[in-house]
Formats: sequence, C-alpha cells, structure tokens
Amino acid sequence: MKIDKNTTIKIAKLSRLKLDNKEIDELSIELSTILDWVEQLNEVDTNNIEPLSNVSSAELPLRKDLEESQNNSENVLSNAPEKLENYFVVPKVVE
Repeated sequence: MKIDKNTTIKIAKLSRLKLDNKEIDELSIELSTILDWVEQLNEVDTNNIEPLSNVSSAELPLRKDLEESQNNSENVLSNAPEKLENYFVVPKVVE
C-alpha cells in the first residue's frame, strides 16, 4: 500500500506533529513500508494454528500466598522531613 503526502500530512496533523517537507517524504516511505509488511503478514496461512496467550509454553512456579503482618511505619517515616504520630505532615493545600 502506498501512503501519499496528503495522507502523511493528515496523520501528522492528527498526531499534532509539525513536519517539514523532507520529513513528510521520509515518513511517507516509512509508513508505506510498514503497511507493506502488515499486508505480507496477512498472506500467512494461520488456519491450523491455535491462538496463544503467551509465546512460551513454560508454566511459572506459584508461591504460597502467605500473609506477613509487619509494621514498617518507623522505617517509612524515618526519611520524612516532618511527622506527627504515624503520619506524614504536609502543608495545607485546600483553603
């Protein structure tokens, strides 16, 4: 498929890209090449191929879902410039 200058200019406008004439010519060629590649992919026979959700058939090991109750508030608040009890103190932003 051939992408002409007008189509490239329209795509650039929709993408809010500012292009000069040289860039428009280069982009037209690149977009045409991409669409030619996609058309080539459409020619591949995939009738006997099962759809994949992952390219790897390996199964990942599962870990046990254990609850760990830890109080890390002291470690988290140790870097705070100002704290009050177990909370960060921040400036008031709403009047």
